[in-house]
Amino acid sequence: MNRYVLPLFILFVFGSGCARQQDLSQSLAGFSSDELLQHIRVLSSDEFEGRSPGTRGETLTVNYLTEAFKKLGLKPGNPNGTYVQEVPLMGFTGQPTASISAGGKRLALQFPTDIVITSRRFVPEVKVENSDIVFVGYGVVAPEYGWDDYKDVDVRGKTIVMLVNDPAIPDPNDPAKLDATMFKGRAMTYYGRWTYKYEIASEKGAAAAIIVHETGPAGYPFEVVSGSWGRENFDIKSADNNMGRVAIESWIRDTKAKELFASAGMDFDAMKQAALKKDFRPVPLGGQASFTVRNTLREVPSHNVVAKLEGSDPALKNEYVIFTAHWDHLGRNETLDGDQIYNGALDNSSGTATILEIAEAFTQLSPSPKRSILFVMVTAEERGLLGAKHYAENPLYPLNKTLANINVDGFNQWGRTKDIVVVGHGNSTLDDVVTRLATADGRIIVPDPEPEKGFFYRSDHFEFAKQGVPALYTDSGVEYIGKPEGYGKEKRQEYTTNDYHKPSDEIKPEWDLSGAVEDAQLLFRVGYEVAQGAQWPEWMPGTEFKARREEMLKK
Repeated sequence: MNRYVLPLFILFVFGSGCARQQDLSQSLAGFSSDELLQHIRVLSSDEFEGRSPGTRGETLTVNYLTEAFKKLGLKPGNPNGTYVQEVPLMGFTGQPTASISAGGKRLALQFPTDIVITSRRFVPEVKVENSDIVFVGYGVVAPEYGWDDYKDVDVRGKTIVMLVNDPAIPDPNDPAKLDATMFKGRAMTYYGRWTYKYEIASEKGAAAAIIVHETGPAGYPFEVVSGSWGRENFDIKSADNNMGRVAIESWIRDTKAKELFASAGMDFDAMKQAALKKDFRPVPLGGQASFTVRNTLREVPSHNVVAKLEGSDPALKNEYVIFTAHWDHLGRNETLDGDQIYNGALDNSSGTATILEIAEAFTQLSPSPKRSILFVMVTAEERGLLGAKHYAENPLYPLNKTLANINVDGFNQWGRTKDIVVVGHGNSTLDDVVTRLATADGRIIVPDPEPEKGFFYRSDHFEFAKQGVPALYTDSGVEYIGKPEGYGKEKRQEYTTNDYHKPSDEIKPEWDLSGAVEDAQLLFRVGYEVAQGAQWPEWMPGTEFKARREEMLKK
């Protein structure tokens, strides 16, 4: 086995006596690139069929993870004595039709290559007829920035068209840069996420909401959208069958959006520029849209897999640190020619394997950490963070007793790096812990090199953050040891373009997991220190989650 042991001087960081140091050293020595790869090889195999919720692939995955936790000697994580938390999903497969026109011209559309259309209302059929089309810029209402794209315009019953991401406001002192005082400059805020776009459309009473897809601002090509949305999707069923949601949720290619604007006698790029000003008001496109979605519905009982390492301190064992990774991927697409299985080797067999390695390391400690450690493998991340959302809204252990969530979604498959990326850097004091431990390794912490893609809002930790729990989400470093400058950025782009949410996300023969092991060791030590520490992690002033945490801790 390839094993990587941290330098001995790292042990002095913990300063808890010789026995404790020896235990930690043994735990760190147990991290193995071979074991990581073996877990990934099983989870991303064709036998597991892409691990879609509600399929044979889920059954195999849940059984594999449950057995892995049992072999490690971890206790069932659900207080009911099982290793699973049931997540009640509803599967829905829509058959859409649409008619979109402006200026007397009907837009020619192919599904799902030009447009994707869905409805998360859990009824057999949803109709929108002859709805006026209105361009609402970025569709953002952000009082803290003095921003309202809707003004006093009533969009109830209308089809609204909006741009993806946040308003990209130029810096008045340097137009080549973005204004850091508005929507965090380059960094995406939650206002830029597609989930927010549909939420505000629902709140405003729109009949349909269409997001214009542009690869740069979205952070991924349209094929990612069509590959995910053009087939069965999932959501958590609400008491009202999600009737409070906007009836139609859609994405359209930018090329088709430009045709729509041209038919309305408008220039898309000019309208996009106009939408960057605070005084922007919704613009009618002089057209109408009609939609029908016929839904095939099925209840899909899915599962989070949960294991527990009980804390050793009688006074603190009812406080928790949670490690998460999502086990699911996109399953099988029988409409594809050739390879039809989305194996999801990196996304997220790798994160799941990493949590198993971290869990094994914790079991090697004697005594165990003062606080309890939970390992939660969540379902349906690819369907909208649904497994994490369900846990965060229905926690098995109180969130006001949960110190932190540490999330792993993907790992570094290309070798050792001098740095490690903290996505959402500056949000919480967990950054201080990571920085101190990484510095002791001779490594550095860097912020997300692509903050405009909004990665902080795109993985499971975000559901914990929304409930107030300080969350840490790291990504691969970009400064590779022994590689030329720009290698890391090149590899990130290569994966996004060629493999992200595609059947080609498989184990590559040239993978070098030495960096993945070092990153996993670092996250293990972060979790250990939080579980041992006297200070609870906190959100930094100004973060959108701080008030929720303070309110929670008063209970």
